Amino acid sequence: MTSTPVRAALAAGVTCCLGVAAYAGTRDDTVERREPLAEAVADRAALADQRASRSLERTAAPTPTPTSASPSPTPSPTATKKKAPKKPPKPRKPRPVAGLTQAQMDNAKIIVDVGRELDVPKRGLVIAVATAMQESNLYNYASGVLPESQNYPHQAIGWDHDSVGLFQQRPSSGWGTVQDLMRPAYAAKAFYLALLEVPGWQDMSLTVAAQTVQVSAFPDAYAQHEERATTVVEALTS
Repeated sequence: MTSTPVRAALAAGVTCCLGVAAYAGTRDDTVERREPLAEAVADRAALADQRASRSLERTAAPTPTPTSASPSPTPSPTATKKKAPKKPPKPRKPRPVAGLTQAQMDNAKIIVDVGRELDVPKRGLVIAVATAMQESNLYNYASGVLPESQNYPHQAIGWDHDSVGLFQQRPSSGWGTVQDLMRPAYAAKAFYLALLEVPGWQDMSLTVAAQTVQVSAFPDAYAQHEERATTVVEALTS
């Protein structure tokens, strides 16, 4: 018959063995459960890495392929550059003669040039220059009586009624508008056209021919300019 202490020891040993077995079984079961979970986590991590790699592959900018620059064309040795058109030279101012200033000589040249364009004989050119010498001293006059005339290029201002320009022609007498008569070329042409209408003007003295056109209050004053006018015309036509 077994004693009570022995029985108690056996019972305790059996209980211990059962506890160890139970713990071992529980641990094995936990390990078994944990292994699939760890594998799943590892699979998810690998899948995430693959997605990230693919995403980077899609968003990364493509590296441009270097291309060789095409060589610039070499100009032909026979090619010639187009020359820029030359600007026409400025007309030279006439050298003053007979004691005239440059401004007076320039106005005399306009008178002579207009007469030559109209095929006026040299005698007519001398008459025209002498007339302008008497009327305006070969300066383009505006009128103090006509303020409008001062709006146009002028070289002096006179007060002889409404007389203006190189030939002191009056707009009120039908010679032209103020604007027209302030242009030396127009004034000269108006004088020549009136002179050419005078019958036998070429056979008249300079004073008579000029006075017939101008109807001046001083008809004998033109003759004093004949010699200088002839010198000027010769210089401008030679």
